[in-house]
Amino acid sequence: MEEMKRLGVAARQAAFRLLSLGTEEKNRALRSAAEALRSHEDRILKANQRDMERAKERGIPEGLLDRLQLTPARLASMAEGLSSLIQLPDPVGEVLSQQTLENGLRITKRRVPLGVIGMIYEARPNVTSDAFGIAFKAGNAVILRGGSDAIDSNLAISEALRDGLEQAGAPVDALQLVKDSSRESAKALMHLNGYVDVLIPRGSAALIQTVLRESTVPVIETGAGNCHIYVDETADLKKAVPIILNAKTQRIGVCNAAESLVVHRAVGKELLGALKAAWEGQGHPVELRGDETARSWDHSLTPVSEEDWGREYLDYILSVKTVASLEEAIAHINRYHSMHSDAIVTESKENAEAFLREVDSACVYVNASTRFTDGGEFGFGAEMGISTQKLHARGPMGLKELTSYKYEIRGNGQIRP
Repeated sequence: MEEMKRLGVAARQAAFRLLSLGTEEKNRALRSAAEALRSHEDRILKANQRDMERAKERGIPEGLLDRLQLTPARLASMAEGLSSLIQLPDPVGEVLSQQTLENGLRITKRRVPLGVIGMIYEARPNVTSDAFGIAFKAGNAVILRGGSDAIDSNLAISEALRDGLEQAGAPVDALQLVKDSSRESAKALMHLNGYVDVLIPRGSAALIQTVLRESTVPVIETGAGNCHIYVDETADLKKAVPIILNAKTQRIGVCNAAESLVVHRAVGKELLGALKAAWEGQGHPVELRGDETARSWDHSLTPVSEEDWGREYLDYILSVKTVASLEEAIAHINRYHSMHSDAIVTESKENAEAFLREVDSACVYVNASTRFTDGGEFGFGAEMGISTQKLHARGPMGLKELTSYKYEIRGNGQIRP
């Protein structure tokens, strides 16, 4: 598509201009962008309301509606996310290593921006602001292609951010929003070699797999969140119940919400009873889909299927797997998880260390909710997503994960013999 190529050219030119911006100039632009979000609040919220009305008419599930919705508090949080980046060290220009060879050549390994980052994402308008901010602080231009469900919100947010850049005298084309939300535009972005240095998909497992399969631009994989909580036989259930409630129900439509409960048979019956009482106390029950052992304790549980073990529900549903040992729990998790975030609740230091060592996820927790897997919660400011791959970046992708490096070689007339 010619329009996509035009965006690519503009973004590439902006990326070159960003190379000359110092930390203070980038921080001034981020401050201006945050102020623009606040000043455009009414316009952004009205645009989001139009998106929400269309989504409800289409019968979009509650978890996805939660992702789509913006409120004054969420918009303020987006602006604060941009402001928080100002306080973080600028990774660009950091010297990673230096050495002088016997022939006198001085070699410096220095951190540099990736260049132009493309992102394809679904109905999460906050990503428009988060992705722009963290990419910009790391010296990158972005081409953002959101989903049709959030098109009005994304347009309003991007217009505000670009206004902020213009007010600060920064390159406005450092932020490009693809206004065409068709499949053709997504495919064109996947093939924008020569303009886009890396592509980051963020959304459903189907979206991510499509990008991995079809993109000719290098991809950083962000994974769907089939997150597990394992309650060990030594667990303190007074800790376990609040952790599970928080991980499952604080926000059901996010990738770090718990989707599967693994429980040792020694404490399972008592735990399920406590959880059911807690669900009722909070006013929103969770459907438990259990194996035969779990259902023998509580006949109201829905029978679990093989498909359930690997599902990201994004709903008030939790699968329940009972196990007889830590080893069985770890094996189940490593088979069915999405390598995103998994947790153990235990009072055994030995079991905790084994879980941390043997569960192959980007983020592994002991006695804490999986909801903390977030760039802001980790102190990274905003984030580009949660990488579940192992090359280049893993876990919340902060500023350093959006950089590469180059070698600078200084000589004094040396030639190779």
